Amino acid sequence: MGNANVSNVTIRPEEAAFFADLAKDWWNPKGKMASLHEVNPVRLGFIRSAIDAHWGGDERNIRPLKGKSALDIGCGAGLVCEPLARLGAEVTGVDAAADNVAAASAHAEASGLDIRYMAGEVAGLDIGTFDLVTALEVIEHVADKEAFLSDVTQRVAPGGLLVISTPNRTTASRLLLVGAAEAVGYVPKGTHHWDDFIMPEELDVMLSDFGFEVTKRQGIAWRPGKGLHLSDDESLNYIVSARRV
Repeated sequence: MGNANVSNVTIRPEEAAFFADLAKDWWNPKGKMASLHEVNPVRLGFIRSAIDAHWGGDERNIRPLKGKSALDIGCGAGLVCEPLARLGAEVTGVDAAADNVAAASAHAEASGLDIRYMAGEVAGLDIGTFDLVTALEVIEHVADKEAFLSDVTQRVAPGGLLVISTPNRTTASRLLLVGAAEAVGYVPKGTHHWDDFIMPEELDVMLSDFGFEVTKRQGIAWRPGKGLHLSDDESLNYIVSARRV
């Protein structure tokens, strides 16, 4: 769920514990993490397009990450790691909650996928760098966002690709992602803390401080009849791809 540099732990213990309690239910599409199952195909669609754009790939290639390494930070129970493995990547998933890693490992083994999962703070793990690094719905859960991005960007290999998604800090997200979504049980109570949300412009500046530029940004919006989808509307969630300048 987060990471740290050597001297500054970024993950809040209560955040790791909160998501660890949900680990056993993570792969249930009708369970407490149903919202993740709904947004996952949308995020993966963006990631696939970003992969093809970054490496000049063919969208018809079913294994565009063959020969490449991928790291998913805050991997939960593996909802992103498994699709990345199926796209051909050698995948590592890291999460601060050991229960999440255990659930992820068990599911990958049952699915016949060879994925390396590790529990802990990414800065404290000797795992090197990766062609693709993803951190989806993670940065809003960490205490020190600059330290987190320092750790994340250091894991991107030269010529590599970074993808980050997070909620936007807007009136709409306060009302819908925190208020309404928790009130109706769409997400478990306590999932989101609005004050920790980051605006796109703020993320752009922080990434720039670490030598990265955003190459594409799209909103993740919702509307009746269409559900969650990539959009120009960034008022709730957004997802970005970035590369080292």
